[in-house]
Amino acid sequence: MTNVHVTRALRDLLRDGLFIDGDWVESKDQDPNGTIRLTQLADVGETAWRDRSDRWMNEEQARRIGITRLLPGDVLVARMPDPLGRACLVPETVGRAATVVDVAILRPSPQSIDNRFLMYAVNSRPVRNQIELLQAGATRQRVSRKNLGRVQVPFTPLDEQRAIADYLDQETAQIDALVAKQEEFIRLLHERWSSLVTHEVMHAAPERSPLRRVVDVIDCAHVTADFVDDKRYPVASIRECQGATVDLTNCNYTTEEFYNHLRSSGRAPRVGDLLFIRNVSVGLVAEVAPGTRDFAVGQETVLLRRKSNIDPKFLRYALTGAEVGHSIENAMIGATFRRINVSAIRSLPVPVPSPEEQTRIATLLEQQTSRIDSLIAKAEEHIALAKERRSALITAAVTGQFDVRTARKAG
Repeated sequence: MTNVHVTRALRDLLRDGLFIDGDWVESKDQDPNGTIRLTQLADVGETAWRDRSDRWMNEEQARRIGITRLLPGDVLVARMPDPLGRACLVPETVGRAATVVDVAILRPSPQSIDNRFLMYAVNSRPVRNQIELLQAGATRQRVSRKNLGRVQVPFTPLDEQRAIADYLDQETAQIDALVAKQEEFIRLLHERWSSLVTHEVMHAAPERSPLRRVVDVIDCAHVTADFVDDKRYPVASIRECQGATVDLTNCNYTTEEFYNHLRSSGRAPRVGDLLFIRNVSVGLVAEVAPGTRDFAVGQETVLLRRKSNIDPKFLRYALTGAEVGHSIENAMIGATFRRINVSAIRSLPVPVPSPEEQTRIATLLEQQTSRIDSLIAKAEEHIALAKERRSALITAAVTGQFDVRTARKAG
């Protein structure tokens, strides 16, 4: 088998096929009783279809918009994180479906390109690295279709593409099965975590108060490209708020001018504030711990700054319990980007027991959830290692670093 040394621009590879964005579909263009599925960014995984959304359109809505109907085998590329540039195939079971504007649809000519090979090639490290460099936006990163078309993609004769795709289908299926088991384990651990928190918080106090009575809910500013800097002040995005405390290890940065503007207006985070994510990953809550360096936050985040005798650790648990979670779900709006308005956040019902009871509950829950958090962290590490192995295997195969036919015989 000949090693792959040739690359071509993605737009050139698709010249005889289809290369467009999904459709711009708003809430008014949807119908929960419709028969045409509107797939979302959440459905697009790395080499795998996730099947996570439940949005629909009716015939009249689809006709008015002029949707592009998805076909089984289409390659979908996510133009937004996380991660940016991930790609998968539309499955045979999708039925009548379209997709949203921030997903690119790639439909190669079967006479020159194997769609599976193209999907794997887009997921390879060289291609994904290029996409990362071409992204734009300060707090909501994305890659335009024009820039996506400029990306250089590995290319080889069709028979070799098929051999590579066959090999990777088999090898990655085994890795994906291991990842799926770990993800299911994590899901069960999260359920246990939520159950513990909900049980303690629900019995914390008989009455509920609107969140605005215990904290100031501060809407944050949009960090535009004009205020992006190299290494001045970190900007915490959704990625940095995944844990109990904010993690500023890998961030975009903003200028001193913009940070000073936030600080003077009271919108720069302070120790003891909570960061509440209000779109995409709605409801994530992280605490600004003592010793955290000065940083900024983008408009997908609101600051919760206590104005009464409320323990931030207790409040974080209260906001991540199932009771408040139901209120958040009911208040979410939007079609492509689900979010919760600041006014709805201010109205979220939270228990406010005595300061002593707050401290007792927070301490108890820290003890009960610490072991669960440790198990989740270990499972996530296993998943990260498996995905790294899959990425390395895909990259080596599509760039011709080894002969897949020989590797298959050796296996």
